[in-house]
Amino acid sequence: MIMSAVDSTFFTLNEVATAIWQAADGRTPLSNIVTGKICREFEVDPDQARRDVEQFVTELSQHGILLLSEQPITNSPASPPEAA
Repeated sequence: MIMSAVDSTFFTLNEVATAIWQAADGRTPLSNIVTGKICREFEVDPDQARRDVEQFVTELSQHGILLLSEQPITNSPASPPEAA
């Protein structure tokens, strides 16, 4: 179960949603989560899995639980530090 800190909405995660949540590390593209995890573990059609996963992550994003990004999240600074 996860809860939105923004609006206190609760989400009960089933087995597939839990697998998505655990794989959403900020670095792995959603397409890789679908093909490499969801389709393999749950024997689901890739197109249907993609639609369902996109709907799920969009809903979590709308409640402020998950951040969707076009680029991976990195821990490195945007520009290198200046030499002293």
